[in-house]
Amino acid sequence: MTDMDSKPAGADEQARAQERSNVGKRRLLGIDWGTSNRRAYLVDGGGACLASRADDQGLLAARPHFGASLAALLAAMDIAPGVPVVASGMVGSAQGWRQTPYLDIGVPLLELPAHLTRVDEADENDDLGGRSVLLVPGYSQHERGADGHVRIDVMRGEEMQLLGALMLRTHGGDGSNGDGWYVLPGTHSKWVRLEGGAIRHIATFMTGELFATLGKQGTLAPLMEGAAGEESPESDAAFDAGVDEARRRAPLSNALFGVRARVVTGAMPAAHTRAFVSGLLIGAELVAALDLAGHDPGTVTSVCTPALHRHYARAAGRLGVTLQALDPDRVYRAALGFFLRHIDPTYQRSQP
Repeated sequence: MTDMDSKPAGADEQARAQERSNVGKRRLLGIDWGTSNRRAYLVDGGGACLASRADDQGLLAARPHFGASLAALLAAMDIAPGVPVVASGMVGSAQGWRQTPYLDIGVPLLELPAHLTRVDEADENDDLGGRSVLLVPGYSQHERGADGHVRIDVMRGEEMQLLGALMLRTHGGDGSNGDGWYVLPGTHSKWVRLEGGAIRHIATFMTGELFATLGKQGTLAPLMEGAAGEESPESDAAFDAGVDEARRRAPLSNALFGVRARVVTGAMPAAHTRAFVSGLLIGAELVAALDLAGHDPGTVTSVCTPALHRHYARAAGRLGVTLQALDPDRVYRAALGFFLRHIDPTYQRSQP
């Protein structure tokens, strides 16, 4: 080895320390861009939130002028030109800014930063001044069962929550490898099995959408509209009764009509309708998800708001299942921190 080939003692460690310092100084703007709402987080390399902003500029409000909408967000948050932007959710759907292809569930979550779709042209007015935006892909499942039936499912946006949850669980100091079942309640509730850092199974339930629709139109809407809130011993008891009804496995459409029958015959006060329907729908989801698990799922990790976790944990408890909660903002920021450490820092196209 020549003198030119040799390195001073500790040079490698100094280089690694410099790289860690550089990552710590970098910033990333992550946007959870859904159908109706948008949430943005400015994070550092550790996932710490430096600034955040939420508005109603979801896909429906922003299209077709996504570039102008994003430019307004960047200005409102005073985001520097060199800060990369990563957006996930419905903004990458066929109805969004640019359709990003689904990844097969065999692609590990840790490989997401290698599969981003770059949007260079902001819109016809180039509102972003040449800034590129990276869109996160969703996942699709084509799973053939033992009976030959192919179960097809998709997710878009939840992959970031799963990546963040994986980061938090594997770096939480309890020796967890992140394997297990996860539930992400919402308009379309997702049940996901993670193994070895990859998705092994997705099951989606339209629980939130059904609840909202039933409360706005149809036979049960007048009863649910006039029902009391769900934060009382009486409403908790009605919720539990709904879960118990789901456990009896009656067809859901039959069980839902049974709600009206209970009220008109005096078997249940109309004020309990909303809580009962909530318990019935969440209970039906849980019963079906546990059937899909095919065995004791162990402790299930939920990623949702405290209010939703309360309902899901209560229903799960009646079915003998324990739920542990992770905060959705925290898991999203953890995923963004991972992206910041692993995306190419030179992705930004040259400024004119």
